Formats: sequence, structure tokens, C-alpha cells
Amino acid sequence: MLLRFFTLTYAVTWILFGGAAWMAGRWAGASPNLLAQLFVPGAFGPALVAIWLTHRAEGRPGLRALLGPVLRADVPGLWYLFAVTYLVTIKLTVAVVHRVALGAWPRFGGESLALIAVAVVISTPFQAGEEVGWRGFALRRMADRMGLRWASVVLGVIWAAWHLPLFFIPVTDTYHQSFPLYLLQVTALSVAAAWLWERTGRSLLLVMLMHSAVNQTLGIVPSAGAPGSNPFTARPTTVGLLTVTLLWACAGYFLARMPGPERRAQAAA
Repeated sequence: MLLRFFTLTYAVTWILFGGAAWMAGRWAGASPNLLAQLFVPGAFGPALVAIWLTHRAEGRPGLRALLGPVLRADVPGLWYLFAVTYLVTIKLTVAVVHRVALGAWPRFGGESLALIAVAVVISTPFQAGEEVGWRGFALRRMADRMGLRWASVVLGVIWAAWHLPLFFIPVTDTYHQSFPLYLLQVTALSVAAAWLWERTGRSLLLVMLMHSAVNQTLGIVPSAGAPGSNPFTARPTTVGLLTVTLLWACAGYFLARMPGPERRAQAAA
């Protein structure tokens, strides 16, 4: 069922993402609102496919098991703090390292903290469009097959590649940015999300909150450079390289602490 999930998710989403990319390339003056009407619904592809497959195979009990964690909020407050501040901490650490190593502060974003906080809250429910599929459906099955460590990394690569068409749509913030750098960042974030998911009793709500916070705080210390002519050859910025390094330093810690298949078998027994 995993192969079917990934195939259908890519097909549904890339038809919409690809349509927006094709339209942007064919009509330079295409309305941003029209493009958004194509690629925004594509973001719900993972959840829609997961719900459909689960309903067909497992019926209502399966849907309850899939969607129940979306409302799983009874976790210690420390994990809420982790979800909200994870990328902020990474970004501010990058700024300090940049200042110490290069003698100058990097560029900071101009968004107000109050506006960012409101955006995180508003955006969190919409992250179910991805997280019900990626973490709720796929990661659960992948972890049972290959262990959480490998599952978090492999899913990160699949998750990052799923966004590829957005690198060719002018109205997105990833337009002609460095996809290899993005791949490294998202895979490291997938490891952190899997760590949070496991430590909170597989709560999708906390992962949705983290996903929202990551999206809304990327600009605190911007790492994107000037758009290149090709996403696969765009040169990464110093801030981008530092961000990837710190993300993977944290991911390495999480991977080392994740339960392996043998510990999972013992816990199940």
C-alpha cells in the first residue's frame, strides 16, 4: 500500500503543481491567484490519498486510527515549545555563528514576532493536508518495516522531492532556489519531525504545529539567495550552508536516540 500511496500522491499533486509550472512558463503574465488555485490544492494531496486508501482497505476503524492523532493534544508542554521554537533556535544559532566566524551579522527578516505567532496558529490546521499523509499514513508503515531511523530519512527524501515542481513556479518562495540544499534541509527536518512524532505518542497535532512554525519562521534569518537559472545548479548562500550543517547536527542526535527495530520488537512484546 505504501507504493500505491506514494504513486498516487505524486500523481495527484504533480498534476496540479505541474499545471501551475507549465502555465507560468507558457504565459509570463499569468495571474498569481490563478497559479495559486492550482498549486495550493496540491498541498492536500498526501492527506486525500491517505484517507482514500485507508477507507478502502480498513473502513471506518482505519480512518479513526489515521485521523485521531490530528487531535492528540495531551502531551507535555515541553514538546509544544520544541515544535514552535525548533527552527527559530537553529536560525538564531546560525546568526551567532555567522557573526563569530565572519565578523558580521547576516540579514534578518522584518516580520514582527506577533504576526509570525498568529500565522503559526492559523496555518497549523492546514498542515494536516500533508501530515496526515506523510507522518500519519506513510511514516507509521515505514517505521514498522525498516525502523524509525531509516524511515525518517527515506521519507524526508520523498517529501522533499514531492515539492520539486514548486521550484519552477514564479509565485512560490522556492522559485529557482537551490534544490540540493532544500533536499538536505527537508530531510533533516523530516528526522526532527519523526523524533517529535515518536516522543509525543505519534501526535500529528504536534507535527502539524512544528510544520507550521517551520514555514512561518524561515524568514527570521533568510537563507535563500538570488534565484538562479536552474534549481539544480543554484549556488547556496553561507547562511543556507550553516543552516544545513546545524540541522544535520541535530538530526544526527535524534537518529542516535531513536528506537531501532530491536527495541520496537521488545516494546511490542
